[in-house]
Amino acid sequence: MKIIVIGATHAGTFATQQILTEHPDYNVTVYERNDNLSFLSCGIALWVGNNVSDPNKMFYSSPDALAQLGATMRMEHNVTAIDPDAKTIAATNLVTGEQVTDHYDKLVFTPGSAPVIPPIPGIQSERVFLCKNWTDAKKLHDNAQSINSVVVIGAGYIGAELAEQYALSGKKVTLVDAFDRVLAKNFDRDITDRIEALYTKHGTVLALGQKVTSFTTAADQITVTTDQAAYTADIAVLAVGFRPRTELLQNQVDMLANGAVITDAYMQSSRPEIFAAGDSAAVHYNPTGQDDYIPLATNAVRQGILIGKNIAAPTERYLGTQASSAVALFDMTLAASGLTAAGAAARGITVDSVTIEQNYRPEFMLTTTPVAASLTWDPTTHQVLGGAFYSAHDVSMSANMISMAIQTKMTIETLAMVDTFFQPNFDQPINWVNAVAMAAVEKAKQAEPVI
Repeated sequence: MKIIVIGATHAGTFATQQILTEHPDYNVTVYERNDNLSFLSCGIALWVGNNVSDPNKMFYSSPDALAQLGATMRMEHNVTAIDPDAKTIAATNLVTGEQVTDHYDKLVFTPGSAPVIPPIPGIQSERVFLCKNWTDAKKLHDNAQSINSVVVIGAGYIGAELAEQYALSGKKVTLVDAFDRVLAKNFDRDITDRIEALYTKHGTVLALGQKVTSFTTAADQITVTTDQAAYTADIAVLAVGFRPRTELLQNQVDMLANGAVITDAYMQSSRPEIFAAGDSAAVHYNPTGQDDYIPLATNAVRQGILIGKNIAAPTERYLGTQASSAVALFDMTLAASGLTAAGAAARGITVDSVTIEQNYRPEFMLTTTPVAASLTWDPTTHQVLGGAFYSAHDVSMSANMISMAIQTKMTIETLAMVDTFFQPNFDQPINWVNAVAMAAVEKAKQAEPVI
C-alpha cells in the first residue's frame, strides 16, 4: 500500500510512526516543507525567557527517526497540488526547484495551520514577528536580549505567555487584543480579572478591546496604532490565531466554514481514502456534540495515532476532545477543560456556572494557598460541560479530572461524590473539584421550581 503524508509537525509525525509500527511493509512517503519536524512550539515563550535547558530538546522526533522506521522522507518539499481523482500529488523541491509528481493509495493530510496575518497596513515590516515555528522561535530568542520594549498583539495562550516572559525579563510590554479580556476564549472573568491584575503589577500595559489599524516603522522602532491609541516599541509580535492550511483540498472534501477538514470517527474525510488530522482538521467537541476548530497539539497527536490505527480499515473510533489546556503565568497555574460560560454564550448554548474559592489543604498546615474553581453544566440534564482552576498551587491535573467527567457524561451530582483521596499534604477532606461540584448541586437545587 502506498501512503503519502503531507506535513509532519505533530499529526503527521504520529500518523507516520503509527502506520509503520502497525504496517512495516507499507510504502510511506512524507512531504514536509521545512527542514525539521515535531517542533513543540508551545515552548517558544519559555525559550524566549531563557527557561529551556536545550532548544534541541524541543523536538521529539526527526527525519532520520522516521526514515529508520521505513518512511521515505521528502524534506523541504512543498506540495502544490492534489488530484483526488487521479490520486496524485505535485510538489516542488525547495532546494533544487525540481518538480515532483507522486501517486498514493491513501493520503494523510496533515499540513497543520498558518498564522493569521490580517491585511493591516505596515504588517509586513521586518519589526513584526510571528510565533509559530522553529524559524520564528530562533528570531524571537535571538533578539530578546537586544530589545527593551515589545507590543504583543493577541492575548490568547501564545500572546499571554510571550507577554509574561518579556515582562519578567524586564521589558516594557504592551499586550493588545480585540477582546476585552486576556485569555477571553479560555477562561471566564472571575479568573481573567485575577491574571490581568498580575500583568498590571508587572508593568504590562493592557490595551484590551482595541483593534490594530496600522503598523508604522521608523528608524529602529515600530508603532502599533489601534482604534483607540498608539504604542511604540522595538518590535511587535503577532499572535492573533491560526487558520487551517487546507487550500490544496478546497472544494474536494467537506470542510467547516473556516476551511478545517471534517472527518468521521475514523479520521476519514468525505473521500474515505483521504485522512486528515491536526490543525488542518476539525475536531468533535464533546461539550457541544458538534464539529469545531480547536488547534491543540494534544488533539493532533491523538488524531495522528488514530490514522495509523485506521489506515488499513476503520478500527478504532475517535473519542472527541474536551480541549483541555493549562498555562503558567506569573507563578500561577490556570487550567481548564470544556466550555466556559462565555464560550457557551458565544455558541448559543444555555449553561449554568458557579465559582468557589478554598485553600487547597487544611489551615493547620504551616502553609496553604487558595484555589479558585469554577464549573459549568447543563441546567436541564446537570451534565458537566466545563471547569476551570486558578491557584499558586499546581492544580493543572484538575482539568484532566473535568475532562474525564465530560467524556463520560458525568453529572454534577456524580462529580460531587466521586471518590478522591484526602491527605493533609495535598488537599482538604473535600477536594476542590468535589467542592465546586457540590456548590453546583446546591445552585441547581435553588433553581428548581417550587411545587
